Amino acid sequence: MSRVVSLLLGAALLCGHGVLCRRVVSGQKVCFADLKHPCYKMAYFHELSSRVSFQEARLACESEGGALLSLENEAEQKLIESMLQNLTKPGTGISDGDFWIGLWRNGEGQTSGACPDLYQWSDGSASQYRNWYTDEPSCGSEKCVVMYHQPTANPGLGGPYLYQWNDDRCNMKHNYICKYEPEINPTSPVEKTYFTNQPEDTHQNVVVTEAGIIPNLIYVVIPTIPLLLLILVAFGTCCFQMLHKRKARRNFTKDSTPLSSECLAESLNSNL
Repeated sequence: MSRVVSLLLGAALLCGHGVLCRRVVSGQKVCFADLKHPCYKMAYFHELSSRVSFQEARLACESEGGALLSLENEAEQKLIESMLQNLTKPGTGISDGDFWIGLWRNGEGQTSGACPDLYQWSDGSASQYRNWYTDEPSCGSEKCVVMYHQPTANPGLGGPYLYQWNDDRCNMKHNYICKYEPEINPTSPVEKTYFTNQPEDTHQNVVVTEAGIIPNLIYVVIPTIPLLLLILVAFGTCCFQMLHKRKARRNFTKDSTPLSSECLAESLNSNL
């Protein structure tokens, strides 16, 4: 029952705040309209060669002021699941590919019994929430944690390999999820795509969000361009008409002066 309530809560949070009423795009930050919920970013790479290690994913999130995803409770887990379902819905071309989260283990020579207690969040969170797949963590040389996303895989003992956690070797290549502090004034995102052939660049083919004052000004200015052009045309036409009338008056004045002189001369001759 509690799982159903959490699932409904996650869906309500998403659609209620107008987030998943629109498309979730890989590499685009998703924020809420209040200060209660963090922002998130799903970084999915179609090409396996573009996926990154745990440390590369961690640095990529931190370079943008965030951190690899930490999960505080089941409600947040369901929220992330809903976002991934939106990201990977049919027709997007997004399929298998696990996601790094911020849970990892830093300890040598520990027994398998104590191993699960050694995992910690890279952002310093003290959350004890866990969502391990059956028989996980396996420990050993596997110290970094992914969230399963393998919809085409046959189910195992713990069911489908979807959204549960698994420890993996930290140098394996996966997608990743970033988490950010809530934004005070979230703005409409402007997508900017970075393409690079440099293998060390962990943002290859990822769309990132840039939002702020300038994008908002663009949304205001662009609709007013036709009105501004109309005003300029009207102003130019008015100026042209005024100049034409002024020129006509000058020409009339010039032409009328000699005519008056001739008339005056004839009048004088006739009188004489």
